[in-house]
Amino acid sequence: MPIIKSAKKRVKIAAKRTLRNREWKAKLKTAIKDFEKIVDEGNASAAQDKLSQAIKVIDKAAGKGIIHKNNAARKKSRLTKLYNQIA
Repeated sequence: MPIIKSAKKRVKIAAKRTLRNREWKAKLKTAIKDFEKIVDEGNASAAQDKLSQAIKVIDKAAGKGIIHKNNAARKKSRLTKLYNQIA
């Protein structure tokens, strides 16, 4: 355990950020899985809705620094490519 006051504060901040990051990564994975599930079913109209929701979550996660902007771009590109195959 840290002894210095600033180090104690850093431990608290790190814990808060870890929880926030974990929450956003879970949202991200869920949105992507939901989209992929709809794509497997072949429902194009529902897939379009899920795609827009997934892209929104990806953009927010990248904006908050949860994932890198290039990682976000790659994920969006792959999801769009999947959508275009069934559309």
